[in-house]
Amino acid sequence: MEKKNLYTHLLILLVLINLSSSLNVPAIFIFGDSVFDAGNNHFIKNCSVQADFPPYGSTFFYHPTGRFTDGRTVADFISQFIGIGLQQPYLEAQIAMMNGSRKEYPSNGLNFACAGSGVLQGTNKDWGVLPIQEQLRQFKTLIEEKAINRSVVERSLFFLESGSNDIFNYFLPLDTPKLDPDAYVEAMIKEVTNLTDQIYKVGARRIVVFSLGPVGCVPARDLLPAAPINRCYGKMNAMVKKYNKALESLVNDISTRHPGAIGVYGAVYDTVHHIRAAPTRYGFSNVNSACCGDGPLGGQVQCGKEGYKICQNPQGFLFWDYFHPTQHTYELISEALWEGKKSRIRPINLKTLTNLTLALV
Repeated sequence: MEKKNLYTHLLILLVLINLSSSLNVPAIFIFGDSVFDAGNNHFIKNCSVQADFPPYGSTFFYHPTGRFTDGRTVADFISQFIGIGLQQPYLEAQIAMMNGSRKEYPSNGLNFACAGSGVLQGTNKDWGVLPIQEQLRQFKTLIEEKAINRSVVERSLFFLESGSNDIFNYFLPLDTPKLDPDAYVEAMIKEVTNLTDQIYKVGARRIVVFSLGPVGCVPARDLLPAAPINRCYGKMNAMVKKYNKALESLVNDISTRHPGAIGVYGAVYDTVHHIRAAPTRYGFSNVNSACCGDGPLGGQVQCGKEGYKICQNPQGFLFWDYFHPTQHTYELISEALWEGKKSRIRPINLKTLTNLTLALV
């Protein structure tokens, strides 16, 4: 769909902009992988993908929370910008409901994200992770049980971010992909399309889909025999760009396919690329290696595991561990998403999206 038509749809949806208050958005519901996981995996029996041990969380929380970084994630920063509390992991809240220590689910949203998961249901299944489709089923069950008020859902932000694990796994030497890169990306997009359709059906109206970052630059590429050490893995990033381009096209069509909804695309890849091009401007001394880990890029040993080493200044590093950014990186990405121009997030930024009063259909 042409951009002109997209903006026309947004104008039709817009009743008024109330820039004096962020209470238009009472909650955020979050779906995805380790970029967003706030500790769900800790509550999954026999799940091998964990960050519930030191030094994870050491910069901000001063203890591990299950987040795969040294502090806050993008979802945490955006919540703080809006002025609502950080979202609790769904599985933690569910346990509290079952044992009676909570009488109702939190009013500020829930985090369903599961580290290690993908948009393809088979991604890392053997690790005990919950694919994004299962995360959505958990949410839909709460709606069906009337555990979450639909009027809250219709006013909330919905964050979707997934795909890094699918694409990284495509290049694993032990896995033999049955699809060529184009068909693989197409299969991923088909799943994301279905996910956006499903969350709309249960009431989502402010749908934010985040692009993947440059996955081919993560320190964990050191684990791949074909990947270079002295530069990013070009083949992997080419696949990421292909996925991101299709993802943005999908987001551009949301307001057409779904009356009353707004789709917003967070161009995280472009933001990270911009940071890597001028690291010192953003306070970085290292944009290639992990602050915490071991090996040539800090990408061969997970942070906190036997043999790991840690840097003295995480804020100077783009990457916290072998796969994930530092809190400082997440903060810069969050600022770009919150108040950034169309080169960072489009067609509108999250501050504007939060302050829209929509004509709900």
